[in-house]
Amino acid sequence: MTEQEQTYKQARLREKKEIIGVLHPLVKEWFFSRFQDFSLPQLYGVMPIWERKNILISAPTGGTKTLTAFLSILNYLVTLAEKNELEDKVYALYISPLKALSNDIFVNLLSPLAEIEEIANKKNIKLQKIQVSLRTGDTSAEERSKMLKKVPHILITTPETAAIVLNSIKFVKKLGACEYVIVDEIHALANKRGVHLSLSLERLEEISKITPIRIGLSATIAPLEEIARFLTGNRDCLIANVDTGKKADISIVTPSDLIESSAYEMHQSMYKKIDELIQEHKTTLIFTNTRSATERVIHHLKEMFPARYLENIGAHHSSLSKEHRFNIENRLRKGELKVVVSSTSLELGIDIGYVDLVILLGSPKSTARSLQRIGRSGHKLHDTAKGRFLVLDRDDLVECSVMLKEIIERKIDRVFIPKNCLDVLSQQIYGMAIYKKWQINEMFSLIRKSYCYSNLKYEEFLDVISYLAGEYELEHRNVYAKIWYDEKTGEIGKRGKLARVIYMTNIGTIPEESFVNVVVARGERREQKVGVIDEAFLERMKPGDVFVLGGARYQYLYTRGMNVYVSSSVNRPPTIPSWASEMLPLSFDLACEIGRFRGLIEEKLGKNSAEETKEWISSYLHVSDSVAREIYDYCYSQYKYIGIPSIKKIIVEKYYAEKNYVIFHSLFGRRVNDALSRAIAFLAGRLGSRDVEIGISDNGFFLAGEKIDIERAMKHLNSKNIEEILKEAIEKTEVLKRRFRHCATRSLMILRKYKGREKSVGRQQMSSHFLITAVKRITGEFPILKEARREVLEDLMDIENSKIVLRWIEENKIKIEYKTTSLPSPFSLGLIIQGYSDLIKMEDRIEFLKRMHKLVMGKINSD
Repeated sequence: MTEQEQTYKQARLREKKEIIGVLHPLVKEWFFSRFQDFSLPQLYGVMPIWERKNILISAPTGGTKTLTAFLSILNYLVTLAEKNELEDKVYALYISPLKALSNDIFVNLLSPLAEIEEIANKKNIKLQKIQVSLRTGDTSAEERSKMLKKVPHILITTPETAAIVLNSIKFVKKLGACEYVIVDEIHALANKRGVHLSLSLERLEEISKITPIRIGLSATIAPLEEIARFLTGNRDCLIANVDTGKKADISIVTPSDLIESSAYEMHQSMYKKIDELIQEHKTTLIFTNTRSATERVIHHLKEMFPARYLENIGAHHSSLSKEHRFNIENRLRKGELKVVVSSTSLELGIDIGYVDLVILLGSPKSTARSLQRIGRSGHKLHDTAKGRFLVLDRDDLVECSVMLKEIIERKIDRVFIPKNCLDVLSQQIYGMAIYKKWQINEMFSLIRKSYCYSNLKYEEFLDVISYLAGEYELEHRNVYAKIWYDEKTGEIGKRGKLARVIYMTNIGTIPEESFVNVVVARGERREQKVGVIDEAFLERMKPGDVFVLGGARYQYLYTRGMNVYVSSSVNRPPTIPSWASEMLPLSFDLACEIGRFRGLIEEKLGKNSAEETKEWISSYLHVSDSVAREIYDYCYSQYKYIGIPSIKKIIVEKYYAEKNYVIFHSLFGRRVNDALSRAIAFLAGRLGSRDVEIGISDNGFFLAGEKIDIERAMKHLNSKNIEEILKEAIEKTEVLKRRFRHCATRSLMILRKYKGREKSVGRQQMSSHFLITAVKRITGEFPILKEARREVLEDLMDIENSKIVLRWIEENKIKIEYKTTSLPSPFSLGLIIQGYSDLIKMEDRIEFLKRMHKLVMGKINSD
């Protein structure tokens, strides 16, 4: 079937009596002993699953999606169990991206089964035992071998373990007639883990004598048709986009005046407001956007209110140990914690018990993420989800206000699913070759059934086969052939006795990250280690960048292995803040909406009175009068100074301060701005500009240097050449080297584990350094190097939307206005000051913004 022939129909609302009509008496009695009625997701989803139809169920957090998925399956298994017809096989495979969620589901499945069994015993009905097992990376060898003797009818697992199971000699036979696959939290799999899983699902289908139906469960997400294709591999799929009518109480809070307040007042009022909100509620969950901010919030709450926050407050983020996170989750469920502060780790649907308020400190950068976070409150179906955006910055205020409008109007930003990832493909082909001998066309045909590879070119596939078959002659770099390929017969098979062990111990897509030593390169302090930075931060740096570590400034020179060499004698301001690696990027869709709002407000400021404009802001964005006033003042000062950049207008602002600054007011999100700024800086360098500094944010970017001919650089850039320019611009960068290591590890060029030994990240990076040099000598089109470039351009940056922006410029949908100023404009201040954020205290930053505001307003009034 071609993509056009697929049907992605809306699932229809079914009647209660239809569902009751198919429920086994024991399941019916159990269900109505626990619940008054069927939920909306159940009215949409239970019958299609019973009728063996693929379905994607999208509903807000706490919308009973999991029980919707399992009800028909439990019903089917209970029916078989009563007839004594349960076979020794896996009937249903449940896959979740979170081990903790898998744990939850395991526990939450055991209790209904025990309760159904109890009802059966009371009625003297004999039921076969329905077995449920959990298998993740933490499952012991003893527990795994037990599963062979007592085969689970429902197996709960993760994407990585599902791939391992597909290659286990004995257990894979138990999947030979699997009938259901549930993929939970599918919105969290729009990444390489999801790509990997999409191929595992195709492999499961090939292994199984029965075509398993696929059930996808997702929080609010868009576009649903693409997620349905991703779930089913372009097969027919029903879509249940369920609005449960769950009430939401969401608003924006500014603890004090964002310009007139002093830093002390701002700090005090913020924590007083947080404390006030916490005390008004039973349990509060606070989301920050960085791990360091999570720790800071807890520290200040304990310091300012020592009598209130002792044992009843906790942190939850990815840098903390698994034991600590589990402890926090358990204490939350038991109601022992008054407040938990988290970065992103509590976004997904694990059961955390009763939370009645979510505070969002700073913008979550997308409407979908905001809804997921706020949905952690009022987790039960008929509870009200309550969220408060706590905003301390004028750019954040505009961003969160537009986000609030989008949430109220149910506009969700789209997710991006990576396509044709050649590193993941290499890993899966190796697994397939270990499982059995293949005909090459049969293998290619199976791979193309996955949505993520549906347009994979045969030449790219053959390049991966050539790499795996050892045709690139990289043995001198310890990269040996993993498969054999006979061109005459078209057969493919595994090579080596250790193939299965190598595959099983190196499977997965999540890269190992580490810290890198910062070492002084020259002078009296030569070879002195001054601290560490994380790899993700290093990725964002280029030679010449200045950063702050331990309160001192350092200039990045070069990297050797896991050492970053720096100059300590530097007087230039920092160009990159330490939290840059943790920042979530603003979604392109939301950025465009903010751009549209800016365009509308410029129109209103041109023809309406101040009061009319403030009233319009308040009603258009659904915000309070005080928030509308802050937004009005901010936009008015920009409008009067150089005009407001918008979706139809990029303002390029030039001013001089120690050097020439060129600021692009291009509100398209940091991924697009990363691509545009690198391309323009590269072209400016070609045209004679030296040592061009770059600073990027979601709202724009700046270039700084002695001489920058920006108009000429812009004339050389267009939607057709940006991709080639960027490939050239990133070729010698740290970001490409690091991403190549990740891709080389995923594609098993570099083995993390071999013969019981683990290779450290440092040694992996050294191997990667030699490998990238070796493959570039052979060909610039080596598949894993190509994949590293694709990952930088498509996943880290946003090349496709960058092309769209450039096309809008070419079609005159966006006009570019060049302005020269003596002082930076109000909209540019956040971008300029971000590099200094590690060096100047919060109070100095606020004083700087106040001073600049007064100077700009003085200039506006004098003009």
